[in-house]
Amino acid sequence: MQKIILLSFLSFGLNAAFAQSAPYWQQHADYKMEVSMDVKNYQYKGKQELVYTNNSPDTLRKVFYHLFPNAFQPGSEMDARLHFIKDPDGRMVNKVKTADGKEVKQSRIESLKPNEIGYLKISDFKQDGISAQTRVSGTVLEVILPKPILPNSKTTFTLGFDGQVPVQIRRSGRNNSEGVELSMSQWYPKLAEFDFEGWHADPYIAREFHGVWGNFDVKITIDKEYTIGGSGYLQDKNTIGHGYEDAGVTVVYPKKAKTLTWHFIAPNVHDFTWAADKEYTHDIVKGPNDVDLHFFYKNNEKTTANWKQLEPLMVKVMDYYNHRVGAYPYKQYSFIQGGDGGMEYAMCTLMLGNGTLEGILGTATHELGHSWFQHILASNESKHPWMDEGFTTYIEDSALNELKGDKKEANPFKGTYAAYYSLVNSGKEQPQTTHGDRYDENRPYSISSYVKGCIFLAQLEYVIGKENLDATLKRYFNDFKFKHPTPNDIKRTAERVSGAELDWYLIDWAQTANTIDYGIKDVTDNSGKTTITLERIGRMPMPIDLKVDYTDGTSENFYIPLRMMNFIKPNPNPNEKRTVVDDWAWAQQNYSFTIDKNKTAIKKITIDPSGLMADVKPANNVFEVK
Repeated sequence: MQKIILLSFLSFGLNAAFAQSAPYWQQHADYKMEVSMDVKNYQYKGKQELVYTNNSPDTLRKVFYHLFPNAFQPGSEMDARLHFIKDPDGRMVNKVKTADGKEVKQSRIESLKPNEIGYLKISDFKQDGISAQTRVSGTVLEVILPKPILPNSKTTFTLGFDGQVPVQIRRSGRNNSEGVELSMSQWYPKLAEFDFEGWHADPYIAREFHGVWGNFDVKITIDKEYTIGGSGYLQDKNTIGHGYEDAGVTVVYPKKAKTLTWHFIAPNVHDFTWAADKEYTHDIVKGPNDVDLHFFYKNNEKTTANWKQLEPLMVKVMDYYNHRVGAYPYKQYSFIQGGDGGMEYAMCTLMLGNGTLEGILGTATHELGHSWFQHILASNESKHPWMDEGFTTYIEDSALNELKGDKKEANPFKGTYAAYYSLVNSGKEQPQTTHGDRYDENRPYSISSYVKGCIFLAQLEYVIGKENLDATLKRYFNDFKFKHPTPNDIKRTAERVSGAELDWYLIDWAQTANTIDYGIKDVTDNSGKTTITLERIGRMPMPIDLKVDYTDGTSENFYIPLRMMNFIKPNPNPNEKRTVVDDWAWAQQNYSFTIDKNKTAIKKITIDPSGLMADVKPANNVFEVK
């Protein structure tokens, strides 16, 4: 018996070691789709052929597809969430009065009529020509395969689909608030991702997405009056026209032709989106590295001037992102008026376009940033929304600050930190490990994802230094582009670049609701010198930058390393004197050190003069000698 236990233990140890050292892999899906859109009733028919490569070590006996349009039906999970969440998305509800005169919010999905709902119906599903058993559960299609997909093998799925474009409620839909007819995002049967964690067949309840890397070959037949913008490169631009044709080419359509078939190819992406309208203006501007920037917007005299001014600004923003993170790898990107706000898609964004120049610039800058943090560095938006939304917010704020030129702010993230503090003080913060759909309210989700995710990088500059942060972003891009990075990957990249130990940073900031709170506890005379005593009040540890201003107008900086980091940050201000003192162990709640000046020579002592450490109670970070 003892021998069996020992053998079992050895076997378990070997399996665990193998699991931890298993090489990275990801699945691959090549789509071919043909779809015909009836613009009179907003219904479409299509067929799909998908070649699926199982690069995993698992044998797959079933697969899952997302049927996103099914969310826009009364009684769906998305509809249900609008009924119980305290702060429903204002775009998805109507304000109505009850019989007793009270005003309540009513789900817009709840009141959709049969010809206004969204749906996606699947027919004739086959694997390598053999019919498969399917089952639909809301927005998810489960397929029991007639034959298993072995590791390192390919199979071909074919199916037909019938869809209806819903009235514009959220992201996808028809006739949005600005009159754009078709916003076709998440419109097709989309294969769910399978990775080292298993299947990610999340129902579409609230927000983000996750997809399989692959190539898309898509043909769209639609009334010839419509202009299409979206993912991929148009293959037949000189027969389609609509602003795509080469200079000097005049496009003439056959007299009897009522429709056009647009053929797009999008290589190495994990999604395909398009929008269409009869009144689009279509501009093309050359961006960095010979990238074509396409702009599709409604021909509206009130807003056209803003879009024209937007175009050269986005050239500058893309150039900034290229230098700050890494080179945009495609030769095209499209800014398309559509959707219900702004949302990132492969090689394009759908965004509202009737606002001020400042408004559409902010949206366009954010959504373009997602081409790096989500559509090249394809983290799982549903599980880790802070990795794409937060990192995008970080480079968005950085880029917009860069556009200010001589009026740049030293810390462009002040408002971001303030928003995070408001969430902490509300008592509604949930750990960033919370699935994007399962936040109690929308506001805590937004602040956790966009704001706290942004601070992860801004504060990382405080922790390891600006040069190390800049190098981390570039290495992260180069190491994980066209992959599915996880939170551990950005942490390990920062460790490799800087040499610091950062496990504590990822755990406390992203996996708990622990907060940072340090304070100056006491400042005392000590035989002609001054002893400064600090205290750690919050749970989360931090290294400490401390500045002492003297009455004679001079100042001195001190750096207290965090013991568990095993790291000394480079001096962030090389032109100023800095003294590195003994490290501070987390378990020691108080910490003291002595400076060679009398207390009367001191004017002010400040913890973190940069403002990049997210101390939730900054009032006790400053001590002024009276």
